[in-house]
Amino acid sequence: MAGRWIEHWDPEDETFWRDTGERVAHRNLWFSVLSEHIGFSIWTLWSVMVLFMGPEYGVDPAGKFFLISTATLVGAVVRVPYTFAVARFGGRNWTVFSALTLLVPTVAALVVMEPGTSYGTFLAVSALTGIGGGNFASSMTNINAFFPLRRKGWALGLNAGGGNIGVPVVQLAGLLVIGTAGATHPRIVLAAYLPLILLAAWCAARHMDNLAPVRNDTGAAKEAVRDRHTWIMAVLYIGTFGSFIGYSFAFGLVLQTQFGRTPLQAASLTFIGPLLGSLIRPVGGRLADRYGGARITLGNFAAMAAATGVVVYASEIASLTVFLVGFTALFVLSGLGNGSTYKMIPGIFHARAVAQGLRGEEAAARGRRISGAAMGLIGAVGALGGLAINLAFRQSFQTSGEGTAAFWSFLAFYAVCSALTWSVYLRRAAAVPAQPRLGHAGV
Repeated sequence: MAGRWIEHWDPEDETFWRDTGERVAHRNLWFSVLSEHIGFSIWTLWSVMVLFMGPEYGVDPAGKFFLISTATLVGAVVRVPYTFAVARFGGRNWTVFSALTLLVPTVAALVVMEPGTSYGTFLAVSALTGIGGGNFASSMTNINAFFPLRRKGWALGLNAGGGNIGVPVVQLAGLLVIGTAGATHPRIVLAAYLPLILLAAWCAARHMDNLAPVRNDTGAAKEAVRDRHTWIMAVLYIGTFGSFIGYSFAFGLVLQTQFGRTPLQAASLTFIGPLLGSLIRPVGGRLADRYGGARITLGNFAAMAAATGVVVYASEIASLTVFLVGFTALFVLSGLGNGSTYKMIPGIFHARAVAQGLRGEEAAARGRRISGAAMGLIGAVGALGGLAINLAFRQSFQTSGEGTAAFWSFLAFYAVCSALTWSVYLRRAAAVPAQPRLGHAGV
């Protein structure tokens, strides 16, 4: 190793993995989780800031939904360049840089967060927080390269789950401030994150590594774009991660707007769903490692449709208790599905490499190469699902004053995702036994 660059990396070699690779991979995983965790907190910052925006701010519910939608959109778009930045600059180097850039939206929000600030200014600062969403793409691409195929479901699930927990943590921070200092002190939340951002950057610089074998490969990106499985998995990831991030942004506003909760009452409930969804994500990856990602994903979408039906029923009878049960189930299931769908990605491209006649490390290397490029695209499109959810809520509340119409559209989409998972990754595998079994690759 020279200058924090590792020249040789072969995690599929069991001897290398046992003697060297596992220790190094796990060290990079833990500090990747820390940086991604802070990134998610900053990305979802405005789901908390809007709870502090009382009548004196002059922003109506539709305007607040548009604020969080803007952050979601920018976070989705920047995931594409962040994916390829790892190979261009190195995983360690980019983690340090991307962590430090989080100071920009945090300081900007610290300056402008007060009554009298124009809506356009709030919109611009909300857009800046979107860069926190990019950290996920670079982190997942980086960790994907460190682990062998048989361990990717667990590693990617743990990396993403630890990052996702940044959502309920920032919401808990907002709850703590509202419950103690009151709803007029949002700057306390913002100031608390400044030293945490610096800590994440320092830890990445001190403890992480760059992998020299991971080089920018425009050919891999082009192949990933052309491969239909990239876009099929992107649709499925809209259903899982798009739901998780969209609901995380919108939950507090839905409680305030549809059920008349105060900021403190809303804040005391909003963190529970994202926390459970984050904690269970590694379980989804582990189950996919064991039983196959497609099987877990199919069952998960069916359960999400059922949970959405519960939420629709709760909205019609105006029961907050039933609503919370259904919505919390949606968070848990979206987290489980996040783990299983992301495990499917490297498995799919490894299986396709085997189908093309490659074997052993050659097949594994090609699978890592294409899946690493595909992950950023899939993650970006999946995050756009969060934007769609927020815009659907905005339109539903503008039209009818409640979110029932939005939930009906989500239910229909989960049905589409179920059909797509079964028809592409389960029915075909059963109907064509001569082809490599995707289940062996975790699909």
